[in-house]
Amino acid sequence: MTVDGATERRQPPRQRILDTAYQLISRRGVRDVGVEEVIAKAGIAKATLYRHFASKTQLVLAVLEQREQLWTLGLVEAEARRRGATAEDQLLAVFDVFDDWFRSDAFDTCTFVNVLLEMGADHALGEASIRHLKNIRTVIARLATEAGLRDPEEFALSWHILMKGSIVSAAEGDTEAARRAQAMAASLISQYR
Repeated sequence: MTVDGATERRQPPRQRILDTAYQLISRRGVRDVGVEEVIAKAGIAKATLYRHFASKTQLVLAVLEQREQLWTLGLVEAEARRRGATAEDQLLAVFDVFDDWFRSDAFDTCTFVNVLLEMGADHALGEASIRHLKNIRTVIARLATEAGLRDPEEFALSWHILMKGSIVSAAEGDTEAARRAQAMAASLISQYR
């Protein structure tokens, strides 16, 4: 999500801070992005940042929330539902969405996985990432239920491995990662019918 300079200046300061942090952290991680950089790029005063976010951790938690709204719900779920006529088609369409994403300039891997690995499962940000990853599986389990598949929760765990694995493969440069995962996903659906 990029914002031009004029639009960015019209945004409320909180959203400008959040959008700036989102872009930086999604691309580079938590530790590599300092609050001073966010302040400078957002064009706000330090006091403004801390008025909206009491700490860097609070800012990153808000970034993760925004990621869930934009990516999990706004892109993956909404677009898969739009592209598929049936729940099974919608499940498979997740990888069509991924294929488009992997081939775009917007591909930035999975922020939830990145933050979890960077900060660790015991850190507040790692714990939040785990919750957001679970929410992705909830979306998949809901589609699996709609498709009439057995053990939707177990299915979602296996499906999520395919999702995360394809993201890592795409980050390694495999431009066909989503297609490969989609072929395995079709077999997984068959196993759970």
